[in-house]
Amino acid sequence: MTTWKRALVTGPTAGIGREIARQLAADHVDLVLVARRADRLEELRAELSGVEVEVVVADLAKPDDLERVAARLALDAAPIDLLVNNAGYGTFGNVWELSPSDAQGQIDVNVSALVRLSHAAAAHMVAAGHGTILNISSIAGNQPGPRNAVYGATKAFVTSFSEALAVELRGTGVKVTASCPGFTRTEFHEVAGLPDSPMNRANLFWMTADAVARDALRAAANGKVVRVNGFGNRVAAGATTVMPRALKRFAAHQVTSRLRPAD
Repeated sequence: MTTWKRALVTGPTAGIGREIARQLAADHVDLVLVARRADRLEELRAELSGVEVEVVVADLAKPDDLERVAARLALDAAPIDLLVNNAGYGTFGNVWELSPSDAQGQIDVNVSALVRLSHAAAAHMVAAGHGTILNISSIAGNQPGPRNAVYGATKAFVTSFSEALAVELRGTGVKVTASCPGFTRTEFHEVAGLPDSPMNRANLFWMTADAVARDALRAAANGKVVRVNGFGNRVAAGATTVMPRALKRFAAHQVTSRLRPAD
């Protein structure tokens, strides 16, 4: 059982975010769900029962929408004691061949929105004397990611930012966790341009969204600052920490060059 009463979850309409919302609802945590698509939000709200579910239709890449969500985090009447920064996306391909707007969009959602919402949540939670911020990062941030360069760099930021924020918040009653999944069976890879092909499924470290969500929430409840989800991913992440940077780049190239982009 968690001690959270109400959570705000960004990007809850698919994948890890959806499973986090489901598991929180099953644990009787009221929800504020934030996503761009109203139809998907309403579909999820209809599925969840036994808890209050508020939906906020917002595109976190748009400043006005982002500020509306930040304002919701500061609302005293229905306080948020768990923020899950899950919204994010990636693209696959050489940087110079991709749309500049795609690169900027990843930075806007994966980094800028996460920082703004963490700021809003932390300020309110510190005043209340308790709360948790769970940032969904990725082991992609542990090494350079050729053909996934911007996404990997944003996740490196998320992990580093989360660790620093956790230190700043010591003694306030507010905890920060960076959850770092690896390959997860969601629609993320299809959206990024990597369809669920046999080649892309060959990795032995794939996890389900349900398992990642459960592990991430457990880590946040226990106050873990950084949690790499899955034993195999923890082994791989540990190995990369001792690799020379040149070897990291070579290994990353070997992996990404074998992934087949969408036609």
